[in-house]
Amino acid sequence: MSLRKSKVMRLVIMAAVIALVAAACGDDEEEAAPTTAAPTTAAPTTAAPEPEPEEMEEEMMGTEVINLAVLSDCEGAFGGFHDQDLAGVVAAFAEFAGATVTNPNKPTDGFTGASVAGVPVELVGIGCADDTADKAIEETRRLMEQIGADIMIGPLSGDESIAVANYAKDHPTQTFVNGTAGAMDTTMHVQAPNFFRFNGDGAQWNAGTGDYAKNVLGWDTAAVVMDDYSFGWTSAAGFIAEFCAAGGDVTSRVFPPLNTTDYSSFAAQLPDPDEVDGYFWVVGGTGTIPSLKAFEDAKGSLNPEQHMGNLFWEFAVGAFDPGMAGAYVGGFGTAADLALDSVSEHTAIMDRHFDDFPDPGGNMTPAALQAHSGFLVNYFVAAKALIQALEEVGGDISDDHQALQAALADTTVEGPYGPISLDSNRQAIVDSYVRQIVANDDGSLGLATVAVIPGVDQSFGGAFSPDIDPPGREVPTCEVRDLPWIGNSVPVVDGVPQS
Repeated sequence: MSLRKSKVMRLVIMAAVIALVAAACGDDEEEAAPTTAAPTTAAPTTAAPEPEPEEMEEEMMGTEVINLAVLSDCEGAFGGFHDQDLAGVVAAFAEFAGATVTNPNKPTDGFTGASVAGVPVELVGIGCADDTADKAIEETRRLMEQIGADIMIGPLSGDESIAVANYAKDHPTQTFVNGTAGAMDTTMHVQAPNFFRFNGDGAQWNAGTGDYAKNVLGWDTAAVVMDDYSFGWTSAAGFIAEFCAAGGDVTSRVFPPLNTTDYSSFAAQLPDPDEVDGYFWVVGGTGTIPSLKAFEDAKGSLNPEQHMGNLFWEFAVGAFDPGMAGAYVGGFGTAADLALDSVSEHTAIMDRHFDDFPDPGGNMTPAALQAHSGFLVNYFVAAKALIQALEEVGGDISDDHQALQAALADTTVEGPYGPISLDSNRQAIVDSYVRQIVANDDGSLGLATVAVIPGVDQSFGGAFSPDIDPPGREVPTCEVRDLPWIGNSVPVVDGVPQS
C-alpha cells in the first residue's frame, strides 16, 4: 500500500513541476516578445507531445522490491521436514542472491539482504501447513492476500499442491513455484499457467521400481499399500503402471488414511506372504515404521526380497532391522552417492551457509548430512530456478508477472544431479533412480543408487495424460504396455552410471 502511495505522490509532484515550468516559460515569452515579428529562415520546430499519464506511470514504476513467501508443513505427517524445506530456500538465496542467513542453526529464521538484478527480495512470510488442503489454502491466503507476497515457493504435500494450483488460477498476477509436493493432478490436470514445478511427481520418482520387481526380483504378483490421498495414489501409480506394463499383476490394494496411528487392520487386509510374490509400500511421514511393524505382527518378519518401498523408506532406513539389507527403494529425484562434481558442490553449499539444524527427528544434525534430503533439494532447486528466471527479467515483475512466468516456463536449472527442464504443463522432466538398502561398515543401513532412468516425463511413457483419469484407488488399471525404459535402465556401480 505504501509503495502505491509513494508512486501516486511522485506523479502529483511531477505534474506540479511541469505546470510551474510551463507557467514560467509562458511569462518569459510574453515579456520578451517583440512588437513586430522578425522574419526568420530557421526551420520550424515541433514540440514533443507530452506523455500521457499512463506512460509516465509506466516509466516510473518498475519493481522496487519483490516480496517472497514460503509455504511448508510444520505440523502433520510431514511437519518434521519443515527445517529442511526452509534450509533449501534460504541456502539458494544465500548462494545465488547474496542473502545473509539469519541463523545458521535455525533455517526457519529465514534470510535478509537478498537481491536479484539489483532488486531487493524480502522474505515476508513463512506458512505453516499440516498436509491438508484447507490449511494450505488458509496459509496461502494469509501470505498472498494479507501479507502481500508477490511470489510463493511451496507447498510440501500432494493435496495441498492441488489446492494451491487451483488458487493460482484465480490469481494470475502472482507466481507460484512448487516446493516438493508430488501429486500428478497438480500440473497434469489443473494446469495453472502461473504454477511451476521443478521436481518430479510421485509416479516419475518410482520409475524403475516395477521393472526391478518383475525382472530382477521375479515377482509375478504384488500387493500395494498406499496412503489414501493424492500423493499416495500418484506414487503407487508409478509402480503399478510399470509393474503391470512388464507383465506383473497387482492383486491387492490397501488404503490406510494419512496420519493413521494403528495399522493393524490394514495389515490384516493384505495377502499372506505365501499368497503373493511381493509388497510395495507407499506409507509416509509418521506412518512408515508403524505400518511395517503392524505387518510383522500380523504376517511375520520382513523379507528384503519380498518388500519394496517408495521414497519414504529413505528417511526410515536407519530404523530398519539389519536383515532388510538388499531391499529396493523408489527414488526421490536424489542420488547423493553419484560421482558428480555437482553432488559434492551441493553438499558444500549447504555446509557454507548452515551449521547444525533440526533433522526430521528433531535432532541437531550437520547441514552436510541433510544436504541431499529430497525435501531440502526440491525446495533448493525451486528457489534456484526462481532466482534464475528473475535474473532473466531483470527483477522486474511490474508487468503482472508476465515476463517472469514466461521465463520460468523456459528455465532449465542445474540441480545437484543434473539439468531439470519443464514440459508444456510447467512440470519437471527428471532423471529417476532405483536405490537399494545396503549395510555400512559400522553395521548400520544406508542407501546406494543401483540404476538411473534418464529423462522421465509426466506422461510416464504414455501411461498418463490429461485425458485419462488421475491416479486414485483404482487408477491406473493393470495392463501390459510398452515403456521405453523397461529392461533399459542404466546400471550404477559405485556411483558411476554404466552408460
